[in-house]
Amino acid sequence: MNRLLLPSLFLLLLFFTGCQRLILGEDEANDPENNFEIFWKDFDRHYGLFTVRGWDWDSIYAEFRPQVTAQTTDEELFEVYRQMVEYLDDSHTFVYWPGRDFFSGNSEDDERTEAEFSLPLILDQHLEVIDSSSEEGYVYGQLRGRNVGYLYLAGIEMEDLSFGDKLLTDLGQNDALIIDLRNNSGGDDGVGAALAGRFADRTELIYTVQERNGPEHDDFAGKTEYYLRPQGTVQYDKPVIVLTDNITVSAAEVMLIYLNALPQVTQIGTATSGDFSDTGMRRFLPNGMQYQYSIMKFLLPDGTSLDGVGHVPDIEIRNSAADIDAGNDLVLERAFRFLLEEYGIE
Repeated sequence: MNRLLLPSLFLLLLFFTGCQRLILGEDEANDPENNFEIFWKDFDRHYGLFTVRGWDWDSIYAEFRPQVTAQTTDEELFEVYRQMVEYLDDSHTFVYWPGRDFFSGNSEDDERTEAEFSLPLILDQHLEVIDSSSEEGYVYGQLRGRNVGYLYLAGIEMEDLSFGDKLLTDLGQNDALIIDLRNNSGGDDGVGAALAGRFADRTELIYTVQERNGPEHDDFAGKTEYYLRPQGTVQYDKPVIVLTDNITVSAAEVMLIYLNALPQVTQIGTATSGDFSDTGMRRFLPNGMQYQYSIMKFLLPDGTSLDGVGHVPDIEIRNSAADIDAGNDLVLERAFRFLLEEYGIE
């Protein structure tokens, strides 16, 4: 495996290790039609992003309910669930048939995007490693022949929130830093906030979160506010490049809300996944199938939502699998060119 942590693997790990679970319809009839009704109604009453993403869940009922009868097989029913989840296009929302199948909202694009990045290529061709942890999913060091530091994060999982202090002690002398969030499967929003705080010189409201709390699609609890704040023993105010792709997801995207508010940060690559919300409890249907879904919305201070859109890069560029196979990371090379052209940094 040539990546520290794949998004699909992370989702499965999250799914199996989550301690919260809700068994739906323990006393319900285990037949295809009732299983469908429970599934659709549960989403209808609790999924958090219908209004944000503009989805018409009633139309999904009208399309798929006639396809489910008393004779519908489990295979056919799972395929119906898969298409319903696919409609939501939300990687935090997935359906699982134990021992048989698993599907998350945008998983079909993941394999292609995974092939467009290779950490071994960067290690072989560009990086003198200073520190790394396969367990916590990071590696950082000095880019060969350049006054530029490099940090790759496969997830936002560092247990020690002072990680950013050590990073800047080791790399802060550089004229620029590259933070690579490609193929990043997310993790802990608080860790991302602590790391982003090492690049901040002010305190400001950065986003709000609301959890769905009622039967109507627009029923939400009050806003919880999150602030960008300087953190750590030293701040880094020189140019920072953040590299992203379509499976930069979840806590990585939340960290990028903080970073993209800073004037010295430039995002290069492709738009991120656009999936910010935490999930609710794991749900168990009478037929043994399981699922989870997003339960909240993230809003920027002006009320804008990035769900379903993601962070759009300042400079858009994408590798192909053929580029990587040929030993060329065009995204990283574009970052080098930007630093030279804009700042004279080599």
